[in-house]
Amino acid sequence: MSAQRLTLFEEALRTVQARACFLGMERVNLDAAGGRILAEDISADVDMPPFDKSAMDGYACRRADLARLLTIVETIRAGRRPVRRVARGECSQIMTGAELPAGADCVVPVELTQPAGEGKVRFSGGELRDNICRRAEDIRKGDVLLRRGEKITPQAVAVLATVGAVSPLVAVRPRVAVTATGDELVEPEQVPGPAQIRNSNAHQLREQILKAGAVPLYLGIAPDTEEGLDRTIGEAIARSDVVLLSGGVSMGKFDLVPGVLEKNGFELLFSKIAVKPGMPTVFGVRDNLFCFGLPGNPVSTFVIFEIIVKPFLLKLMGHDYRPFVAPLRLAETVSRRKSDRDQWAPVERVGIDCVRAVEYHGSAHLNALTQAEGLIRIPRGETQIEKGGIVNVRPI
Repeated sequence: MSAQRLTLFEEALRTVQARACFLGMERVNLDAAGGRILAEDISADVDMPPFDKSAMDGYACRRADLARLLTIVETIRAGRRPVRRVARGECSQIMTGAELPAGADCVVPVELTQPAGEGKVRFSGGELRDNICRRAEDIRKGDVLLRRGEKITPQAVAVLATVGAVSPLVAVRPRVAVTATGDELVEPEQVPGPAQIRNSNAHQLREQILKAGAVPLYLGIAPDTEEGLDRTIGEAIARSDVVLLSGGVSMGKFDLVPGVLEKNGFELLFSKIAVKPGMPTVFGVRDNLFCFGLPGNPVSTFVIFEIIVKPFLLKLMGHDYRPFVAPLRLAETVSRRKSDRDQWAPVERVGIDCVRAVEYHGSAHLNALTQAEGLIRIPRGETQIEKGGIVNVRPI
């Protein structure tokens, strides 16, 4: 097998990202666009607001007439156009969002007026803003509002609706085949027998894939035999763009995944990463098909997906993933014995601007992640970060 050396995290991430290729695009209905990645720029087809409109309920009038008794000449509801021009000594009762009538240059809020007889109103005094939303002050026709490669958030859906982009062009979602390897595994609905455990990794990965915007295809549990792995990998190759295998990638007698991947035509670009947890991680390519062999311990699997696989899946969809990190203080000193690898440690928030490491027994301690709100990276070469030190927290 090639690529036996220990690969630094940054190099591994660059290697994976450099191999990502755009998988194509398709149009979807607006109601199905949430969470997808745009494959086109979205421009405004109208000004927003499309006309000068009232910012509140009140009376549209001329500022020069504020000292006068004003005659109400019409009532303008949102969605109806004004029919009267406001002349000297006149005003129009107007609702929030309604089009401003010609002649008016301000809107007096209801609370700053007093009734003054039938069809009359008077300004009661005080500081008065224009209270007008001007045409195109938010968006001008032709403005690019959303860019290709952006994720369609709920806010972006509102923008698409605003400009009538009811069938946006989006990136095709990668199909990701998921399997866990190991004769000790049984499915969650089964009661484990002697020396058996339930398969949690594949189901965890399925949810991470969905959250990343890709399509998971669960292929079940693969046995620790070359024949069984070969059948599973063959099925994955036929049905997916990316293959994710959990387990079988370390140095044990039955860790057969790397060899079977090579037998199926994958070139392995690395097989060990200088990270903790998750050192035995494999990445292979075969034309435009990709494969990750992830460690069998659940925390390792989770972390490697978040820091390596997730950015790759998003790159396949044309999205340059740059995870948000929050600079927060350590509430307690974090120490470790060895510093030969980058370490990703789960942390929880304490108070407003501090975090502390959660109780963590190692890469098999799955429950530690349920308590964690983020991960911090302890760089290679560092054995300790003192209490009060600033760490960049990557939410999970």
